[in-house]
Amino acid sequence: MNKTFTKVVAATAVATLAASTLVSTTPLVASAASKPTTITFWHAMTAGYNDALTKQIDEFNQSQSKYKVVATAQGDYTTLNQKIMAAAKSKTLPTMSQATYTQVPDYAKDGIVKNLDSEVASKAGWSKKDLKNIYPGYLAQTKYDGHYYAMPFSASVRVMFYNKTILDKYNLQVPKTWDDIEKMAPTLAKDGIAAVGFDKSYDMEWNGLVRAAGTQLVTANGKVNVDSKTAITAANMLNNMIEKGYAKTAGSDIYGTTSFVNGQTAMTFSSSAGISATQAAAPEGFDWGTAVIPSYKGKNATQLAGNNLVLTSQASKKQAAGAFAFMKFLASDKQTEKWAEATGYLPITKKAANSKSYKAYLAKNPLAKAASDSLPGAFSDAAFPGYQEYRTNLVTAVDSMITKKTPAKDALKTLATETKKTIKENK
Repeated sequence: MNKTFTKVVAATAVATLAASTLVSTTPLVASAASKPTTITFWHAMTAGYNDALTKQIDEFNQSQSKYKVVATAQGDYTTLNQKIMAAAKSKTLPTMSQATYTQVPDYAKDGIVKNLDSEVASKAGWSKKDLKNIYPGYLAQTKYDGHYYAMPFSASVRVMFYNKTILDKYNLQVPKTWDDIEKMAPTLAKDGIAAVGFDKSYDMEWNGLVRAAGTQLVTANGKVNVDSKTAITAANMLNNMIEKGYAKTAGSDIYGTTSFVNGQTAMTFSSSAGISATQAAAPEGFDWGTAVIPSYKGKNATQLAGNNLVLTSQASKKQAAGAFAFMKFLASDKQTEKWAEATGYLPITKKAANSKSYKAYLAKNPLAKAASDSLPGAFSDAAFPGYQEYRTNLVTAVDSMITKKTPAKDALKTLATETKKTIKENK
């Protein structure tokens, strides 16, 4: 064969192979480069709340191509916390998670979460204008030890639900004070109806009474007031109401919704985010309303609840950027308003809360109005390392008063001793 011809054939074959290789590999390289960074997200949303969150996640994923949020529901908040603690030990944490603001100090102390200072200060972060738009009470919950460790997401307050049919039947008005409740209670009790219903524990209502009377159970500088005269007086009032049948706890039902919708209680206390769950549980034609929690000692006080979003310590730099982008997306005026309207939580930004569309929503959904009206008296506990242990001991103390009839003075003295020990051991 002609040598020249052979060389031409060989060169052509090499060129063809190179070209085919380039054609086959180039799309693969481009595909790898465009593959979004996965952001794993653990949360405690169920039922309709989970549906609403899923819609927002889908909207975020479709709004850009750099990141993909993959969410997993982990049960309730207690279960989520347990799984986070277990995942921290096995080094299998998600990129981000929901967390209550009171969990953050322990998470930060144990190295479970990263602070978000660099993300907040970055070009893609929050400006002073953005931060000013968020209600101060919500923003305060995001900081620990001078650093941002969380971003606000869901905000709720305790409100009172009342059965209009029962109140009308007995010619009673919606109570505005705890004195009003105590006055109407004997009339209802004669027919086996408790004036008010609590969840399994009345700890949040007790906390609100103490705060309304001007005392914090535990202050920011670590002073423990759980066994103060004010705290004991408030606990005694609630214990006496339960003993007389004027108040009823939920027991194994955990929440007071069942007793309320079945007409066993004229009023109940719940998170403002519990409105949709109560609507779902109520029988057809059930006539009810919502109101600000009654005042005590001349003042209104209701505990802020809800949850924030945290970045875990196992997130990479790219994942951290993606997680923050998602957090910022959820905190936008448009999205926080959507979340509030779908779930009953409150908007976290001033613009969203004061927007024409949200005001129109409140006009069409009067059950949601009490939560907004409650904000002037809303408060948060001081968060500190060991808060979760303190919280467990607090609920145990209340349970002891409810189920074992332990005198408030004794139960709260024990709680005070345990709380001081917890604070000292976690310094």
